Amino acid sequence: MPTLSEAESKQLLARHGVPVLDERLVTTPDGAAAAADAIGYPVVVKLCGAAIAHKTERGLVRLRLGDRDAVRAAAHDLLAAARPDDGDVAVLVAPMVSGTRELIAGLSQDPTFGTTVMLGVGGIFAEALADVAFRLVPIARVDAEEMVEDLAHQTLLGPFRGEPPVDRDRLVDVLMGLSDAATAHPEIVSADVNPLIVVDGAPVAVDALVEVRA
Repeated sequence: MPTLSEAESKQLLARHGVPVLDERLVTTPDGAAAAADAIGYPVVVKLCGAAIAHKTERGLVRLRLGDRDAVRAAAHDLLAAARPDDGDVAVLVAPMVSGTRELIAGLSQDPTFGTTVMLGVGGIFAEALADVAFRLVPIARVDAEEMVEDLAHQTLLGPFRGEPPVDRDRLVDVLMGLSDAATAHPEIVSADVNPLIVVDGAPVAVDALVEVRA
């Protein structure tokens, strides 16, 4: 199944209300530096393309870049690392954000019932906790609210390590946006929003990958 690039995946989901960062897609090192100047430092720089699904494993992500020279050098190296089978590539420049809490959300196919929307605890504890909730698409707002309540580790959603509680309304908006995207685009096979980082209480999609039918 073909996938959309990270930038295309985010653009599609953002049109349905999934919150994303102020990111810029550029094709040259100088363009990357100009984008970083406009966004504000520090930034993240990634190589982006529809055939690049596992950027971290290939070393195609540069974090915490603090000035335009570092961004220009990173963009140059990333573009040089592209392989012929990557197809058309570009450089994605995004704000560097971090939070002590990470969630995951997405869409997947149940072989019996069809498309489902998912919310779970992410980060380093995702596999160990296996704390997830599912509902069939389309969902109503009350369904999304119940999904948030279904998570077993509710303490992660409250005030945590000096950070405010998760804005549950915004988290519900993420789930509604995923459901709306699935309804509007039946060609979507799956969507993976991981991580969904909580920044000052607000969830934001830092990475996303949408798979579509050919």
